Amino acid sequence: MPKPGDLVKVTTDKQSEEGVLIPSPKKDIVIIKLDNGYNVGFKKEEIKDLTIVKEHLPVTIQQKPIEKKEDLPTIAILHTGGTIASKVDYSTGGVSAKFSASDLVAMFPELQEIANIETHLVENMMSEDMGFEDHQKIAEAVKEYSPKVDGIIIGHGTDTLGITAASLAFMFEESSVPVILVGSQRSSDRGSTDAVQNLICAAEFIKQTDFVGIAICMHKTSNDTRCAILPATKTRKMHTSRRDAFKAINDSPIAFVDYNTKKIDLLKKEYAKRGNCILKKKMESNVGLLKAYPSMGTELFKFFTSTYKGFVIEGTGLGHAPTNFGDNQKNYELLKKYIAEGGVVAITSQCLFGAVNSNVYTNLRRLAEIGCIFCHDMLPETAYVKLSWLLANYPDEVKELLPKNLRGEINETISYKEDFLNE
Repeated sequence: MPKPGDLVKVTTDKQSEEGVLIPSPKKDIVIIKLDNGYNVGFKKEEIKDLTIVKEHLPVTIQQKPIEKKEDLPTIAILHTGGTIASKVDYSTGGVSAKFSASDLVAMFPELQEIANIETHLVENMMSEDMGFEDHQKIAEAVKEYSPKVDGIIIGHGTDTLGITAASLAFMFEESSVPVILVGSQRSSDRGSTDAVQNLICAAEFIKQTDFVGIAICMHKTSNDTRCAILPATKTRKMHTSRRDAFKAINDSPIAFVDYNTKKIDLLKKEYAKRGNCILKKKMESNVGLLKAYPSMGTELFKFFTSTYKGFVIEGTGLGHAPTNFGDNQKNYELLKKYIAEGGVVAITSQCLFGAVNSNVYTNLRRLAEIGCIFCHDMLPETAYVKLSWLLANYPDEVKELLPKNLRGEINETISYKEDFLNE
């Protein structure tokens, strides 16, 4: 009797397919995972033959001792989990974080031709479960390894990778090494994985440049040609599954790395140089992010103004929120009272591209007059992280520092681009 994990051959009147048997949520359906990574389901009543081609055996990666080469830089890979460290889990039919950081080096031995690799397991979790305390653990590991290595790569799940990058960017007021966050949209055991290119390009960027600070390395396009080195506080995941899902918003990439030639094309010449490692890791957890939408009423405004020390309103258009007519005027009064009593309200836009502006409409001027802070072109998630960090580290200067550009999170001169998303 075939069991999950076995390589099987399924034969029907219409076709014959080989794949790995995985658990099915329906008793009348048999599901196999093909070699290309996709799942195919068959109705049991239509199956003429189901045979075992090869029984499933646990896969172990043979790890050889890593010999250090004196002519190569040293790069630490900090492992946190996510798809870049995932493989098929046949108990669920999905993917789960299984590989340690050492496994990644064994899977991608070409890394050892670029640098001497050290590895460290920070934690093993999917990124949607991460909080500020996890960002702090990562920051502590970065600080620990910074004096020992020439650069650091952080393997991270893609869903909240941009938020972690922004968090680290604020925590490190100065950095002594390049710290590049890398993710993967396809698990590392799939033929279509983007993990190897992202890791290799991140390592080449560290090896070949004098960049210091926090950045992201992901595919520039959906094919395997180039990666983009992206700014930590201006990058967002813009697609659920494409390999080129990450885009710099209202900004340009720092560099491109050609995967085949290993050539680095620097787009930004000005960036921090090697300095001291100054970490301020405190974060205020009592902050919120409120999305404005039609008919949202007053209950959420009551909750946010009575619960949080500060929160970000992800407004519509130039920064609008329902605060002007009828019952919505109660929201305006709640904000006014909250701010007068010391609360902090930041305003960003759901549009992402472009900037909020309090000077265009009377409705927005009213919000500015009661003390709402308009955050220009800052991403909502970046504003949320920045507000948390400022409340924890500079509580008396929050309102002054929130609209100021500290880590490249604000671009005062946004240029017009015909195709702004795919630039």
